[in-house]
Amino acid sequence: MFKIEQRKPREFNSFEAVEDVINLLKEQFSTRKLYVKYDVEKAEASINEYNEDNTLMVVLDPNYQAEKKFVIYGLSDKYVEIDLEIVEDCGPGYYKCKIIEARRAVEGRRDLRFKLNGEAVATNFRISKHTVEVSRFNIPTSIKVVLDQFQSVNLKFSDKFNIDVLSADTKDPVLRSIKNSAKTLFVSNLSDAETYKAVDDEFIDVAQIYGHDLGQLVKKNVERGFKSMIIVPVIYITEDEKSVPFAYIQAISKDEYFDIDKVMELKIMSLQLVERIRDANTLYASVHQQIVDICRGGAKLKITDGELKKYIPKSKGFIFDIVFKLQAPLTIYGEIKTIIMDQEGDIFLGVDFAGNSSRKDEIKRFYDVLKPMETEYKSKLIKSIKSR
Repeated sequence: MFKIEQRKPREFNSFEAVEDVINLLKEQFSTRKLYVKYDVEKAEASINEYNEDNTLMVVLDPNYQAEKKFVIYGLSDKYVEIDLEIVEDCGPGYYKCKIIEARRAVEGRRDLRFKLNGEAVATNFRISKHTVEVSRFNIPTSIKVVLDQFQSVNLKFSDKFNIDVLSADTKDPVLRSIKNSAKTLFVSNLSDAETYKAVDDEFIDVAQIYGHDLGQLVKKNVERGFKSMIIVPVIYITEDEKSVPFAYIQAISKDEYFDIDKVMELKIMSLQLVERIRDANTLYASVHQQIVDICRGGAKLKITDGELKKYIPKSKGFIFDIVFKLQAPLTIYGEIKTIIMDQEGDIFLGVDFAGNSSRKDEIKRFYDVLKPMETEYKSKLIKSIKSR
């Protein structure tokens, strides 16, 4: 039994009448191929006969075990899906079916997709072990451990040094401002109310936040023996490339006055912390996995590695390399569109190429490699259609 997860569904327009579906099949799929949806082997289907009661005689591979209800699909000017129900089993691979419903994609397929037979492999996977939902401040325990370790190593930075998660319901007005703005707090002299004002737009204005209550804050900090304070947000880049301040680093001095150089040190430290988090939360796998088919905008991968099968279903997407024969690796970010798990537990993964690495002209080089393969496939396709 296959397990199917469709994460990024297409937009469709439904056919209103069964007759419209039949006319489409007769006019556009007499020579074009139809396939059974969600079959990992991409089983072909063909219409052998159109009955007067608007049922179809459908031919499948005799070894294919069809479900009572199944979906066939094909590509003409646009992608088409047809839901069928078997009303009579007429022999191995031969079925009388009625049309339940059908739909046509709103947009045509962007690119020509074709099968690969070992011309390229997927490798060097970089995938998050856990989804860090920083917008909801749902931080995995493993990440909290990194924060604690980083704090312990850097305790000597100042008299008081603290790293913590920015709580979604924090009542501290300063921390709430940092969470909402991703700006830094810098007060060089905690006994001087003037230094609570923002140096520039990169910093929060504590004087403005506290207003008439600023005097009480100044008095409290002086009573505690504090001289200077810096709070820098820790900004995490999520899988959908959004910047979210989810934690903060706080440094307080009792015996020196911080300057702007100290602020820059702490900002650099926050970047180092983010890198530590990424490293701790990333699975690196250099295994080779099969690329079943590919186009300029995406690919279907067969995932057999146990570690990848463990973490891929939890992820929105991942970075990996595509290696064509005699070519340098091409680094791609794949956004997961479809996950199909077969009876052996292997995963067939549909991914959209949502981005590429920062290497210069990387995606252009990918298109250049793919172009002669597209030309060859088109030539074979035209010959196949003409021979029918």
